[in-house]
Amino acid sequence: MPGAAAQPAIGELAARARALNAERRIDREAIFDLKMQALERLWASFGDDPAFDRYRQQQGTALQEFAAYCALAERHGKDWRRWPEAYRRPGAEAVQRLCNDDPRVRFHAWVQWHLDVQLERASREVRVFHDLPVGFDIAGADGWCWQDFLASEISIGCPPDGFNLDGQDWGLSPFIPSKVRGALYRPFIETIRAMLRHAGGLRIDHVMGLFRLFWIPRRLGNKGGTYVRYPIDELLAIVAIESQRAQAVIVGEDLGTVLPGTRELLAAQKMLSYRLLFFEDEPPDRFVELALSGVTTHDLATIAGIWTGAAAEHARSAGVTPNEDGLTYLKNKLAKLAGLAPDAPVTDVVVAVHQALGRAPSRVLLATLDDALAVREQPNMPGTTSSWPNWSLALPKTLEEIREEPLPRQIAAALRR
Repeated sequence: MPGAAAQPAIGELAARARALNAERRIDREAIFDLKMQALERLWASFGDDPAFDRYRQQQGTALQEFAAYCALAERHGKDWRRWPEAYRRPGAEAVQRLCNDDPRVRFHAWVQWHLDVQLERASREVRVFHDLPVGFDIAGADGWCWQDFLASEISIGCPPDGFNLDGQDWGLSPFIPSKVRGALYRPFIETIRAMLRHAGGLRIDHVMGLFRLFWIPRRLGNKGGTYVRYPIDELLAIVAIESQRAQAVIVGEDLGTVLPGTRELLAAQKMLSYRLLFFEDEPPDRFVELALSGVTTHDLATIAGIWTGAAAEHARSAGVTPNEDGLTYLKNKLAKLAGLAPDAPVTDVVVAVHQALGRAPSRVLLATLDDALAVREQPNMPGTTSSWPNWSLALPKTLEEIREEPLPRQIAAALRR
């Protein structure tokens, strides 16, 4: 951040932040607190900048409402449904006065501006792929800004399948198809456009959500639900237009249960499919070209987790019923792909499996840092909220240390074309 190096107090905050690397569990509250202290010190010395003014003007209402939500959440808590009545709608008179008079709204817009500047700078070096999640946190900023378009009493997920015998409830609310269509898709367009602002590519999580979503009434948990269809042709047209505007690659995560004809329709749109060694019956050299291909995802076990048996133990510890037969099948598949015995070292398996992946003709090949460091835990355990540290397990090495590790280099060599 400009000016940070000149402030000794910020250097002290940075030292406290680096000390958090000693813990494997990511303490997001502590990180947020340290960052906010540093940002507020820099904000106190900020005067004005024409680039900031231009950014605010370009982003318009979307930025102003988000910044207002942040300012109100600091005072009244995250869940806007528990705020004083006067602030529960972004168009309310009290909210408009807040946007005009409260410097805290400007502060949060300033933070977003710096995020935007840094993201643009990072995107100059590599083609960054962003990830578009499916659904919204009804208690958060999206839920407040777009409350008229969201099904607040519905959670989305999926019914039981071979990889998760209990089904999944993701705890996120969906767009109501008729409502968002009635708004000429403004919330959807704003979302796609913002995600592609500095992106070379976009992965659409659970692309079937453009076709249909499994709606679960919140009072039922993950024990009941039904599919609700979406206007796929219109949504795909919007994605195509925005991808052309941004000159960005689009990947549709089409794993798991998909409707007949789905992949053919996406291929006709030149949207990349998502292919995994874990799921495909064909060897990698017979994968399709219009695809992003990898070994596993953040929602599935790592290579090390499967090879050592840790994946089943972790599932049980999180209260999830593991698919023992499926995990055994995957270990045998890895052994066959790698051409190694069942007791081979994990690192040898990781390298050999990525050498097999490197033979795929797919447009994009993907390796995870978890596999590149032979991590046994998967980052996210679908179907859990608190029994597994989802998105909170740090990698065992810092980015600086990863640069010196041999295994990531071996994987990069295996995938280099």
